[in-house]
Amino acid sequence: MLKRRNAGGTAAARRVGRARRHFRIRKHVSGTAERPRLVVTRSLRNITAQIVDDLKGHTLASASTLDASIRGTDGDKKALAGKVGTLLAERAKAAGVGKVVFDRGGNRYAGRIAALAEAAREAGLEF
Repeated sequence: MLKRRNAGGTAAARRVGRARRHFRIRKHVSGTAERPRLVVTRSLRNITAQIVDDLKGHTLASASTLDASIRGTDGDKKALAGKVGTLLAERAKAAGVGKVVFDRGGNRYAGRIAALAEAAREAGLEF
Protein backbone atom coordinates (compact mmCIF):
# COMPACT_ATOMS: atom_id res chain seq x y z
CA MET A 1 0.00 0.00 0.00
CA LEU A 2 1.33 3.43 -0.92
CA LYS A 3 1.75 6.05 1.74
CA ARG A 4 0.17 9.35 0.93
CA ARG A 5 2.55 12.20 1.58
CA ASN A 6 1.41 15.44 3.10
CA ALA A 7 1.51 17.61 0.00
CA GLY A 8 -0.05 20.68 1.60
CA GLY A 9 3.02 22.88 1.47
CA THR A 10 5.05 21.55 -1.43
CA ALA A 11 5.53 23.62 -4.54
CA ALA A 12 3.89 20.95 -6.71
CA ALA A 13 0.78 20.91 -4.54
CA ARG A 14 0.50 24.70 -4.63
CA ARG A 15 0.89 24.67 -8.42
CA VAL A 16 -1.82 22.03 -8.81
CA GLY A 17 -4.14 23.93 -6.49
CA ARG A 18 -3.63 27.17 -8.39
CA ALA A 19 -4.32 25.42 -11.71
CA ARG A 20 -7.50 23.93 -10.26
CA ARG A 21 -8.68 27.34 -9.01
CA HIS A 22 -7.86 28.92 -12.37
CA PHE A 23 -9.91 26.28 -14.18
CA ARG A 24 -12.89 26.95 -11.89
CA ILE A 25 -12.60 30.70 -12.50
CA ARG A 26 -12.33 30.30 -16.28
CA LYS A 27 -15.57 28.32 -16.37
CA HIS A 28 -17.39 31.50 -15.35
CA VAL A 29 -15.18 34.35 -16.59
CA SER A 30 -14.77 35.12 -20.26
CA GLY A 31 -14.13 38.33 -22.14
CA THR A 32 -16.26 39.86 -24.88
CA ALA A 33 -15.71 42.79 -27.20
CA GLU A 34 -17.67 45.06 -24.82
CA ARG A 35 -16.01 43.73 -21.64
CA PRO A 36 -12.70 42.00 -22.36
CA ARG A 37 -10.90 39.90 -19.76
CA LEU A 38 -7.98 41.31 -17.74
CA VAL A 39 -5.64 38.35 -17.23
CA VAL A 40 -2.95 38.52 -14.54
CA THR A 41 0.03 36.15 -14.68
CA ARG A 42 2.38 36.13 -11.72
CA SER A 43 5.80 34.53 -11.46
CA LEU A 44 8.31 34.75 -8.65
CA ARG A 45 10.07 37.73 -10.25
CA ASN A 46 7.65 39.34 -12.70
CA ILE A 47 3.99 40.10 -13.20
CA THR A 48 2.22 40.41 -16.54
CA ALA A 49 -1.27 41.66 -17.32
CA GLN A 50 -3.14 41.42 -20.61
CA ILE A 51 -6.55 42.55 -21.78
CA VAL A 52 -7.96 39.79 -24.00
CA ASP A 53 -11.05 39.59 -26.21
CA ASP A 54 -11.84 35.87 -25.91
CA LEU A 55 -14.33 35.83 -28.78
CA LYS A 56 -11.70 36.94 -31.30
CA GLY A 57 -8.70 35.58 -29.43
CA HIS A 58 -6.88 38.92 -29.59
CA THR A 59 -4.83 40.72 -26.98
CA LEU A 60 -5.96 44.35 -26.92
CA ALA A 61 -3.39 45.71 -24.45
CA SER A 62 -0.63 44.35 -22.24
CA ALA A 63 1.88 45.48 -19.65
CA SER A 64 4.60 43.74 -17.69
CA THR A 65 7.46 44.36 -15.31
CA LEU A 66 9.64 43.35 -18.28
CA ASP A 67 8.55 46.46 -20.25
CA ALA A 68 11.34 48.96 -20.81
CA SER A 69 9.44 51.76 -19.07
CA ILE A 70 9.11 49.75 -15.83
CA ARG A 71 12.15 47.49 -15.93
CA GLY A 72 14.72 50.02 -14.76
CA THR A 73 12.62 51.51 -11.96
CA ASP A 74 13.25 50.89 -8.30
CA GLY A 75 10.80 49.52 -5.80
CA ASP A 76 9.56 46.32 -4.32
CA LYS A 77 7.51 43.83 -6.32
CA LYS A 78 4.23 45.20 -4.98
CA ALA A 79 5.06 48.75 -6.09
CA LEU A 80 6.11 47.50 -9.52
CA ALA A 81 2.82 45.60 -9.82
CA GLY A 82 1.02 48.89 -9.17
CA LYS A 83 3.00 50.53 -11.97
CA VAL A 84 2.04 47.66 -14.29
CA GLY A 85 -1.64 48.24 -13.42
CA THR A 86 -1.39 51.95 -14.16
CA LEU A 87 0.44 51.36 -17.45
CA LEU A 88 -2.09 48.72 -18.49
CA ALA A 89 -5.01 51.07 -17.78
CA GLU A 90 -3.40 53.79 -19.92
CA ARG A 91 -2.85 51.36 -22.79
CA ALA A 92 -6.40 50.04 -22.44
CA LYS A 93 -7.82 53.55 -22.69
CA ALA A 94 -5.74 54.12 -25.83
CA ALA A 95 -7.21 50.90 -27.26
CA GLY A 96 -10.75 52.06 -26.42
CA VAL A 97 -11.37 49.72 -23.48
CA GLY A 98 -13.06 51.10 -20.36
CA LYS A 99 -14.65 48.08 -18.68
CA VAL A 100 -13.05 44.68 -18.11
CA VAL A 101 -13.67 41.39 -16.33
CA PHE A 102 -10.91 40.55 -13.84
CA ASP A 103 -9.25 37.12 -14.11
CA ARG A 104 -6.80 36.68 -11.24
CA GLY A 105 -5.51 33.43 -12.72
CA GLY A 106 -6.11 31.26 -9.68
CA ASN A 107 -3.97 33.50 -7.49
CA ARG A 108 -5.31 34.91 -4.22
CA TYR A 109 -6.56 38.50 -4.38
CA ALA A 110 -3.79 39.82 -2.14
CA GLY A 111 -0.35 41.35 -2.43
CA ARG A 112 0.83 41.99 -5.97
CA ILE A 113 -2.46 40.89 -7.56
CA ALA A 114 -4.46 43.33 -5.42
CA ALA A 115 -1.91 46.13 -5.98
CA LEU A 116 -2.17 45.72 -9.76
CA ALA A 117 -5.98 45.67 -9.64
CA GLU A 118 -6.25 48.73 -7.38
CA ALA A 119 -3.81 50.73 -9.52
CA ALA A 120 -5.74 49.82 -12.68
CA ARG A 121 -9.00 50.91 -11.01
CA GLU A 122 -7.48 54.21 -9.89
CA ALA A 123 -6.20 54.82 -13.43
CA GLY A 124 -9.73 54.47 -14.82
CA LEU A 125 -10.46 50.82 -15.63
CA GLU A 126 -13.83 49.57 -14.37
CA PHE A 127 -14.23 46.07 -12.95
